[in-house]
Order: sequence, then structure tokens, then C-alpha cells
Amino acid sequence: MTAIEQYLIDTYRASQHGAPMPPPPGRDDVAVVRAARTYEQFRAVLDGRPARHPWHAALHRLLTRAGEHGRRHRPQSKFGALRS
Repeated sequence: MTAIEQYLIDTYRASQHGAPMPPPPGRDDVAVVRAARTYEQFRAVLDGRPARHPWHAALHRLLTRAGEHGRRHRPQSKFGALRS
């Protein structure tokens, strides 16, 4: 049974019994991820490491790789010979 099917069953049961409706699946997913990120940043501060955004290092790697290689490794267009 999928989460949506279970949600529909729970919603039906809640409406039959006059209970409050359950939250839809996935409603709090972003909040959970944000809380986990905040906790990791907190742990980094306690451990004496820099508390940067988790994507900071990945973005830095991507930008420095693009600067190192420049246009050398850029794929050629199959219509490149037609341009003058």
C-alpha cells in the first residue's frame, strides 16, 4: 500500500469518526531535512569544524574544476564545421 492510499484510508476513517484529519504525506519532509542540516552544523561547531552550508564544498569543487579545464574539454557540436 502506498503512502497516498494509506492517507486516503486514514482521512476516510477520520471523517467517519469526527476526528481531526491526518497530515498529508510528505508535508514535513523539508522541515526534517532542514533540522538535520541544522543539527550537523551545530555538531560541527561543537567539534571545532567550520559550520558551512553542506553544498558549499560541492559548489566550490564544481566551480574550480570548470576554471581549471576551461574550454579545452567542451564537447564539439556536430554542426561545428558548418559555422564560419
